[in-house]
Amino acid sequence: MFVVATAGHVDHGKSTLVRALTGMEPDRWAEERRRGMTIDLGFAWTTLPSGGTVAFVDVPGHERFVPNMLAGVGPVPAALVVVAADEGWMPQSAEHLAALDALGVGYGLLAVTRADLADPGLAMDRARAEIAATSLGVVETVAVSGLTGDGLPELRAALDRLAARLPVPTVDDPVRLWVDRSFTVRGSGTVVTGTLGAGRLRVGDELELAGADEPVRVRGLHSLGQARPEAAAVARVAVNLRGTPRDRLGRGDALLTPGRFHHTDLVDVRLTGDPAADLPATLTLHVGSAAVPVRVRPLGPDTVRLRLARPLPLLVGDRALLRDPGRHHVSGGVRVLDVAPPPLARRGAAAARAQVLADLDGRPDLAGELRRRRLIQAGALIRMGVPVQAAPVAGDWLADPGHWQRLGDQVTEEVARYAREHPLEPGMPVDALRQRLALPDRVLVEALVRPPLRIHAGRVGTASAGALPEPVALAVQRVRAEYADRPFRAPEADRLVDLGLGPREIGAAVRAGALLRLADTVVLLPDALDDAVRVLAALPQPFTLSAARQALDTTRRVAVPLLELLDRRGATRRLPDDARIVVT
Repeated sequence: MFVVATAGHVDHGKSTLVRALTGMEPDRWAEERRRGMTIDLGFAWTTLPSGGTVAFVDVPGHERFVPNMLAGVGPVPAALVVVAADEGWMPQSAEHLAALDALGVGYGLLAVTRADLADPGLAMDRARAEIAATSLGVVETVAVSGLTGDGLPELRAALDRLAARLPVPTVDDPVRLWVDRSFTVRGSGTVVTGTLGAGRLRVGDELELAGADEPVRVRGLHSLGQARPEAAAVARVAVNLRGTPRDRLGRGDALLTPGRFHHTDLVDVRLTGDPAADLPATLTLHVGSAAVPVRVRPLGPDTVRLRLARPLPLLVGDRALLRDPGRHHVSGGVRVLDVAPPPLARRGAAAARAQVLADLDGRPDLAGELRRRRLIQAGALIRMGVPVQAAPVAGDWLADPGHWQRLGDQVTEEVARYAREHPLEPGMPVDALRQRLALPDRVLVEALVRPPLRIHAGRVGTASAGALPEPVALAVQRVRAEYADRPFRAPEADRLVDLGLGPREIGAAVRAGALLRLADTVVLLPDALDDAVRVLAALPQPFTLSAARQALDTTRRVAVPLLELLDRRGATRRLPDDARIVVT
């Protein structure tokens, strides 16, 4: 199947032509048939001579219903431009063509209708010249009459040739189905319709409703009036949603593959059409079947920032158009350059941003995104529409190679600086390093730490981080020399100060394993525990606190915390009568 939208001035015979080609009535409302004027989107289909199927989205031609027309054209890859031979090129012919050009539609046909009422030559020449100057370029042209049937076989053959030229749809891409109609079927529930431009839908699929938190499930699928287990792009589809109220969604909403789209209300875009400086402050953005008011902030000659009235699931490279509804004027097309742009808070930020955008063309570019963003999670890039073929540096994080190298160098510098500023600490806290480097995730710090640096006990230091500053090491040597012959006599607090061991120095020595802390100001040499166990094992078992104190030649101030530490380590066991035994 391929899908084509009609385009052209009101009453130039678009619906009549679709009726003649398909034998189906595209005007769904009684009011449309009574007035003989299409008001809303219509849908019909037929089989072509090749056996392929073409589905038509028939759009209204009156200027009052241009938003409806844009909702039908937005997701469609090809257009059938219709011009009446007896009236020629008209205002809505021009506006519809401007819309197709703004959306970048590159495939189409020209049908000059009512050829039974006037010579089609003049209308054909003018229309071809107008179309050739747009994204459609030179198009095949057929003169037809929906009333007599003249030219219909030639138009069918031209549609076949158009179908053969269209790009092969990408059925493995994520689904983004823009809803153009929503209604309720008794016994089935809510049904939405749209043009499936990419991807594949299956009965039972779980989808995401753009802007909503809860998932929705596909209960049933119809295409070309028949129930189907699956539908692949490009196709007109009707999707029956399980358990979704009718008022939850309507035209302009989208059904999405979960986790594959970035919902944004701020985008930077490139313009085609009116200069950025000439745009009014408020316009309407038309993308897919959605029409959303936007505030416009010019950045460069052809780049602007758009703030949307509600978030939309947009991707880098998306095509859309801006329209001024008050003037019935298509201001131009836009190509999305960035769906997660940085804030513009500083003086000169807009001009600097314009310089960055000047180098972007709307094509997803992994290397460029990494260069601009430096660090970003792979999932975020995928949701922006940027394919990811690079390996993460840590977790789900990707990094620009140059920036990652600079961060590695900065880690070494920051850890060395911290060591100079805090010589008694056993390294720099990981979170302090993360904040100093302005990194969003602790795993990035862990990935950046490489030998001779290491992470131990939540701090980053060198492999020789246990080495003490020279003044502390000398103080510990004096303790060892002074108490070598009485290892269980702990220096008093004032003596520790005299030796140069204040609280911070004691902490550094304990962390380095140079001293053993029993209490706040009770410290022994580190081999005192093993020596104490040997002394206590030689006592008659069990032994009392007094016997232990005498055997160790120490005071109660040391003996109590020392025995409690031995209990905790399982070297001794305290009995119910407060005596102890050495555990062998």
